[in-house]
Amino acid sequence: MTRSRSSRSPRSRAKRSSSGMRPWLGWALKLGLVGLVLLAGFAVYLDAVVQEKFSGKRWTIPAKVYARPLELFVGQKLTKGDFLTELDALGYRRESSASGPGATVVAGNNVELHTRGFQFYEGAESAQRVRVRFSGDYVAALSQGNDAELAVARLEPLLIGGLYPAHNEDRILIKLDQVPPYLVDTLVAVEDREFFNHHGVSPKSIARAMWVNASSGHLRQGGSTLTQQLVKNFYLTSERSLVRKATEAMMAVLLELHYDKQEILEAYLNEVFLGQDGQRAVHGFGLASQYFFSRPLAELKLHQVAMLVAMVKGPTYYNPRRNPERALVRRNLVLDLLAEQGVVTAEEADAAKKLPLGVTARGSMADSSYPAFLDLVKRQLRQDYRDEDLTEEGLRIFTSFDPILQLKAEGALGATLKGLSGRKGVDQVEAAMVVTNPETGEVQAMIGSRQPRFAGFNRALDAVRPIGSLIKPAVYLTALERPSQYTLTSWLADEPFSVKGQDGQVWRPQNYDHKAHGTIYLYQGLANSYNLSTAKLGLEVGVPNVLKTLARLGVSREWPAYPSMLLGAGSLSPVEVATMYQTLANGGFNTPLRGIRSVLTADGQPLKRYPFQVQQRFDPGAIYLVQNAMQRVMREGTGRSVYSQLSSSLNLAGKTGTSNDSRDSWFAGFSQDLLAVVWLGRDDNGPTPLTGATGALQVWTGFMRRADPLPLNMPLPDNVVQAWIDAGTGQGSAAGCPNAVQMPYIRGSEPTPGPACGLEAPVDAVMDWVRGWMN
Repeated sequence: MTRSRSSRSPRSRAKRSSSGMRPWLGWALKLGLVGLVLLAGFAVYLDAVVQEKFSGKRWTIPAKVYARPLELFVGQKLTKGDFLTELDALGYRRESSASGPGATVVAGNNVELHTRGFQFYEGAESAQRVRVRFSGDYVAALSQGNDAELAVARLEPLLIGGLYPAHNEDRILIKLDQVPPYLVDTLVAVEDREFFNHHGVSPKSIARAMWVNASSGHLRQGGSTLTQQLVKNFYLTSERSLVRKATEAMMAVLLELHYDKQEILEAYLNEVFLGQDGQRAVHGFGLASQYFFSRPLAELKLHQVAMLVAMVKGPTYYNPRRNPERALVRRNLVLDLLAEQGVVTAEEADAAKKLPLGVTARGSMADSSYPAFLDLVKRQLRQDYRDEDLTEEGLRIFTSFDPILQLKAEGALGATLKGLSGRKGVDQVEAAMVVTNPETGEVQAMIGSRQPRFAGFNRALDAVRPIGSLIKPAVYLTALERPSQYTLTSWLADEPFSVKGQDGQVWRPQNYDHKAHGTIYLYQGLANSYNLSTAKLGLEVGVPNVLKTLARLGVSREWPAYPSMLLGAGSLSPVEVATMYQTLANGGFNTPLRGIRSVLTADGQPLKRYPFQVQQRFDPGAIYLVQNAMQRVMREGTGRSVYSQLSSSLNLAGKTGTSNDSRDSWFAGFSQDLLAVVWLGRDDNGPTPLTGATGALQVWTGFMRRADPLPLNMPLPDNVVQAWIDAGTGQGSAAGCPNAVQMPYIRGSEPTPGPACGLEAPVDAVMDWVRGWMN
């Protein structure tokens, strides 16, 4: 009998169904095991990634470039105003008492401050309280907080920029013991309340975020822990996907398995992104504190700490400079949260909420603050270091840059260009300026554009332009090195002449005023910048010899020995002109220009020092005579307008320079402690309405008025004597004679003294009568 299908027993059907499921269950188990193996392998891989980067070199740190430290001592020439400007740049706070590092009190001519400790090349210096008393333009007294006299005190140097890697990340590494009160508590309260209780991932935070987001109907809260945020910033991209989120969670757990909470917190404080400064990314609370408040992180107050933590949620959205109202609301929300959680009292939160945001007008750490000088530093560093050393190893570069002189140079340039703005074509004029210390060759300030704070073509280093009459001191120095032939009072003919060159071209120099001035003294040719007499003198001593003098002055360019070179047809950059005039200002001692003093490693170990080098290139007597003539440039020649703005007691030396068609306006000059070179001209080499005297000299004068330099003091060299001469004839004279003046001569080249006259004659006659009577 045949059974129908429906008559099969239930047990039989179950058995058949069970046997049918076994293959699928087996495959599922196998796939699950494979998945677990792959997941375990992936976890092992992630674990290796986590440990390798976190245990090794976590960040590439750009080199930091510092200005010179301001040293204080009794008798120092320093105004109270300049001192306070420096303190402001360093982020010192004006308070009622100098109770902690970074605080200062101003009372009349007295300034009390609490310095910050700093790791200098020579070693670490501790923070200390210092009192400074000013009298006029000088430091009159210097003492410690306990009134004990101080021989010298040194401020920490201003950080003026850095050398950044290709990704333009920047940070100032900090340790947990360097953070201000409330920072960690505020960060945990706002970003991850369960930080000290979870193991990388917080189910409670995730559940709370899901509830808030579901209740509000849109995304308001995230459930990421601080560890997850660190993993995302440190290891992963900002991609939004479930795979990346799962990877982030796994890596967070692994990170917490290997490292304690303190290490994770410290890494987070240094890694978190807190803003964008142009192309540079601001990472970490250390750099953010400097960038937004111009002071070290350890000196921040509660309201400032709250502001930085408030920005973690959205550095661009809550940027206090761009969106101050939005940032204020967010900061105050953070302060309320701190009060709710008992981190601060309600009174403390309310007091902090009443304070302004307190951010500086612009980022004090901007990498474009002083682009021309930083360009010089980079070029000098690359002679000794690889690019990766400079952008990744956190080197600390100490320079000779003087921020006070830089501000005064920029102020002089801006004021001069504004005053000239009504003249046709001045708006197209560009500028460059180099300021150095004549004795050391250290570059102290540099301008590469009429807009000094914007990076671009650095005219101070790269604008190679005809120097015009700036070459003339070299012509006269070549002659004065031959005292048997030439002195300051040798006669020169300032008359038209022509010279036929090897190519058949005829060279006919002309004076700027298109006039001939007849027979003149040698020094008058330089003082008045006469072309005819200068060219004649240069041909007499030989063009090749003048070019050799230029090389000894420090000019390394090879120029052809054409007669036109004698009047500045050759081209130099402003920094090359400064090198040349540095030797003239330093008594004939060549001191190559430098901007770097020393280099430290990231952990404070001395790496390299750059001492200044000195080489005597010229006889001091010949240099003394040229300096004398260059002082006459300022007193009676093309630079005499200087003394309409500066004190007549201020001895200065310099030289104007103007190229053909007034395409280049130059001035180079020096005092005892400052040398400055100024160039004005057009990038397209077009003509300008400016001569050296009406353009560059005005910038130079404005700078010297602001800088208030020391007068030029030229000790008489052993081989130089002062002799009385008749100003009209150049013949020897005597003191008291009509028209008698003193002039310096290299010993043996002075004119024979003239007979006594004037008030001295009766005295001499009486003495002769007395001697005769006694005999």
